[in-house]
Amino acid sequence: MSYNQPVGDTSLIACLHCDLLQRIPDLEPGASARCPRCNKELWRHRVDSLNRTLALTVGAVLLYVIANSVPMLGLTIVGRDASTTVIGGAQHLWDNGQKIVGVLVLFTAVIAPALQIGLMLAIVLGGMLARPPRWVGTLLRYHPTTRIWSMIEVMMVGVLVALVKIADYATVIPGMALFVLWVLVFVLAGMSAAFDSRDVWERIQWADEAQHDAVGESLLEGRS
Repeated sequence: MSYNQPVGDTSLIACLHCDLLQRIPDLEPGASARCPRCNKELWRHRVDSLNRTLALTVGAVLLYVIANSVPMLGLTIVGRDASTTVIGGAQHLWDNGQKIVGVLVLFTAVIAPALQIGLMLAIVLGGMLARPPRWVGTLLRYHPTTRIWSMIEVMMVGVLVALVKIADYATVIPGMALFVLWVLVFVLAGMSAAFDSRDVWERIQWADEAQHDAVGESLLEGRS
């Protein structure tokens, strides 16, 4: 039985867009390498990636908690006041028969951002260990999916459109969460831009450990 063998030369990389196998040269901090075939960026040498990502991730955690704890919008109609949070808005959609829209808002504006921030925090903290465990690599594989489904900025655009439409019929009072969410959008973008996944992958020893475990199991089976 044969097992996949990791390549010893970590400078070899395949372009994600055209599959050209090439060797990444030594880069100065802030410099980037591009594919000679399709001109897509292969890797950018980010300075102090883990510490910067950790700082932005902790900031994102605080902003996320505030954004989901305080009112996002307040309305005043004929003397009656009402306010709602992000989760409350999804609940109102559910109660008013818009169940699919309510679930989508809850998932893309609450659950997916929480997973994006939580996984990034775990990846960075695990990547800072002297020998990052294999579960860091597992989280790295799933983290891009959470980033795709995190759509706070889309929800914010929809809120702004709704505000313009109802401004003639009610007094709209922007809540603190509305401003915090806009800040969170930029913090999440900075968190993704500062993170260097290649740096973390090079620290993980999961491939060698998996190979050693498999060889050890085969030896035990041969003796039994």
